[in-house]
Amino acid sequence: MLCDSCHERDAVVHLTQIENNSVTQVHLCERCAAERGVETTVAEPKHPLGDLLHAVQAQLATGEERGEACTFCGCTMADFRATGKWGCPHCYVTFEASLRGLLRRLHGSAQHVGERYQPPRSEATGRAAQLGELRDRLRRAIESEQFELAADLRDRIRVLE
Repeated sequence: MLCDSCHERDAVVHLTQIENNSVTQVHLCERCAAERGVETTVAEPKHPLGDLLHAVQAQLATGEERGEACTFCGCTMADFRATGKWGCPHCYVTFEASLRGLLRRLHGSAQHVGERYQPPRSEATGRAAQLGELRDRLRRAIESEQFELAADLRDRIRVLE
């Protein structure tokens, strides 16, 4: 089908226009569509996740070329790409160079810089842990016949209970 505007090139853009309840179809080539302001290529949105996935894919491709496999479980970079999971803890050692390069490209550094996550401890959990430790120390004090220390630990346990 030829372009409705220039009648020279093949039509690649099929534009449907609705004006005053009438539908018209216009078939345009790329050049004529661009002159009318119609974009002929789909622009891909730029997302950080896309950059991340592209970097992971590029890194995995370089590892696959070397044919590396974990000596413990036999996991390869192709397996990691397919599942998103390593086969065992030894994979981190086997693929360390690849992972460091990937992290450096993604985060700007291969080393963590920042605060360490500490899960919140509930008061009941903290108290139970402290009671368990005091009871263990009390048992050891009694076994070693340190009765003054045992009496002090017994009193501290009663206060916490």
